[in-house]
Amino acid sequence: MNWPKNQRSVLQEPLEPCSLSPLTGFTRNGCCETGPEDIGSHTVCVQVTEEFLEFSQLAGNDLSTPGPGFAGLKAGDRWCLCALRWVQALEAGSAPRVVMRATHEKALEVIRFTDLKDHAIDLS
Repeated sequence: MNWPKNQRSVLQEPLEPCSLSPLTGFTRNGCCETGPEDIGSHTVCVQVTEEFLEFSQLAGNDLSTPGPGFAGLKAGDRWCLCALRWVQALEAGSAPRVVMRATHEKALEVIRFTDLKDHAIDLS
């Protein structure tokens, strides 16, 4: 795999992979890395829940239905989510849990660190 170089997590550590199965990330390398071509800022590594998948579908982004080259997500899968979609889910009370070590620091441009930390699954 081609891991991102010099990209940092919200913890200011090297960015860790989010998921290889399903393969996620804007560049589909398993990491929530980003760059200028990533208009949606797919920077938040989440563990999806059924509640979030239902919210996302109602918001116009069906992540659970399989399509060409996409098997569909199920509860428990990890996925690189658009930062603004996570904020929308938070405001609706449906925000999925966050993997901080795999969430890109660019997410902090639209999400407060405390909100991410409150939903973290990889901090003790």
